[in-house]
Amino acid sequence: MPSTHSKTKPRKPTSVTIGDFYRRHAPELHMELVGTKVGFDREILEPTINRPGLALTGFYKYFALHRLQVIGLAERSYLRHLSEVNAEKRFHDLCKQKIPGIVVSRNQSLPERLLTIANENGVSVLQTSMVTMNYINSATVRLDWEFAPTTTEHGCMVDVMGIGILIRGDSGTGKSETVLALLRRGASLVADDMVRIRNIEDRELIATAPELGRSYMEVRGLGIINVAALFGVGTVRTEKRLDLVVNLKWEENMNDVDRIGLDRASLDVLGMEVPHIELPVAPGRDLAQLIEVAALDQKLKALGHDSAVEFNKKLLKRMRDQRKSVV
Repeated sequence: MPSTHSKTKPRKPTSVTIGDFYRRHAPELHMELVGTKVGFDREILEPTINRPGLALTGFYKYFALHRLQVIGLAERSYLRHLSEVNAEKRFHDLCKQKIPGIVVSRNQSLPERLLTIANENGVSVLQTSMVTMNYINSATVRLDWEFAPTTTEHGCMVDVMGIGILIRGDSGTGKSETVLALLRRGASLVADDMVRIRNIEDRELIATAPELGRSYMEVRGLGIINVAALFGVGTVRTEKRLDLVVNLKWEENMNDVDRIGLDRASLDVLGMEVPHIELPVAPGRDLAQLIEVAALDQKLKALGHDSAVEFNKKLLKRMRDQRKSVV
């Protein structure tokens, strides 16, 4: 399988600060800040969550201090059953471990003295209304997103009939005009010009647009246009899985155009192989229609039907049958 490689150097975040995590995900995780922002510059170094139950008993040999710490009903009950002096000591020992931050679930609150100890040790305390396990699951998904390897590709990302397509090409090949034609046919715009791609657990590639440029397109001769305002909010998506890369090239620059489709090309994006096709650009070609057909063909391949392979098998069978009839 021929493969070409993405030229953009991937970036893998190694940490996210408590402040950034709170600002980006507070609404979805129903979090509120309790106390001060004293620890907002502390970094979460591992994309998962820890419950410090054993730590509160004094066992720190295998303590995951680089993770966000969540105190649920079990931890709160344990602290309540300790004497006030002992509870403060155990909680102080926890905060001395340079943990990123603490989240208290179920809208429970820490006693004022424990909150003061956290702030004195530079630890931010957040509160969520979510059940402990629900919070852990949701927060882990968002941390996986934050820590996922990322790269940036130049092109237009669109959702065509449920297939996420990255359209690339040299300047002047008609990428913007093609995307506009696809939008008129029911496609949705994900990103224009700068497409951010994340590798989620080597499972799928998710493409998004920078927040500032979301729903905007730059069209030569027209300038910046607002796609959502012109075509409706249904023509804009915030993210989409990357399923196919289409590269537009001038026909005279393509010496060997694939006419059958048996040689499947792929593009290496963040270590994952993405199907890749090249479409010749020439006067009179309806590129939007061709990309729609490419999307439908990709759907068929995902269901196990490869038109080129099926045709080749039929052709070989016909040749064998003819050879037998001659003999």
